[in-house]
Amino acid sequence: MAHFQVAETLTASASPPPMVTPAASQPPLTQDELKKIAAYKAVEHVQSGMVIGLGTGSTAKHAVGRIAELMKQGKLIGIVGIATSTKTYEQATSLGIPLSDLDTHPIVDLSIDGADEVDPDLNLVKGRGGSLLREKMVESASKKFIVIVDESKLVGHIGGSGLAMPVEVIPFCWSHSLIRLKALFAGSGCVAKLRTGDDGEAYVSDNGNYIIDLYFERDIGDLNEASDRILRLPGIVEHGMFIGLASSVIVAGVHGVTVKTKKKGGDLGVDSFSYSDLRNGF
Repeated sequence: MAHFQVAETLTASASPPPMVTPAASQPPLTQDELKKIAAYKAVEHVQSGMVIGLGTGSTAKHAVGRIAELMKQGKLIGIVGIATSTKTYEQATSLGIPLSDLDTHPIVDLSIDGADEVDPDLNLVKGRGGSLLREKMVESASKKFIVIVDESKLVGHIGGSGLAMPVEVIPFCWSHSLIRLKALFAGSGCVAKLRTGDDGEAYVSDNGNYIIDLYFERDIGDLNEASDRILRLPGIVEHGMFIGLASSVIVAGVHGVTVKTKKKGGDLGVDSFSYSDLRNGF
């Protein structure tokens, strides 16, 4: 398999900090280390002067931190970030990344974010952290959207992990919305649950809404059709399926990194490199 080559023109690729290199005498990389590797690889695509969509979650936070580090080193200048959640806003602000919004910058050069699931066609489930609406607003306005994950997030089909596919709903009559969502996917063995916080009360998103988590026993079929059926229900704000939005997905696994990129015509290009390649500069 061909090795992934880092483009010489990428501003953020110079002299990054050393990363953990697996070897027979070393313990396996942790999941967080894999997330960090994927995030750093994505930040290589950030160039000075860009408007960057800053994702939310345990993987995206590494990308935000890396961007801030390169800014402090003077390797990135003129960066403007658009945060996809209150949590990311607070992180970016604390690190000194200038922030704006879609009203001021309606076109985003590049977004970098994690995902909860990635299917073979690079469709995603996002929002288990509760930020699906703002994430989708920013990432759908992006010229390029790079997804960063560890290999545990790869699934054969959307919902295949058995974990939640979130749907953001208005609080008014949320139980009615839950019943209707469950009925939509009865044929897929759907279980619907209101998301709650540690206090047992309904989880409230940054937008003041509730989230209903859907769990599927079987494949839900055509994703665009599923999306339309969900969004036609009154009271539904947005769902966590990101269909056709990802430009590329960077997957960090125990044996190396795989980069899957959409080509013209819908084909996928796949490049990879082993961790031994990182010795020459990750």
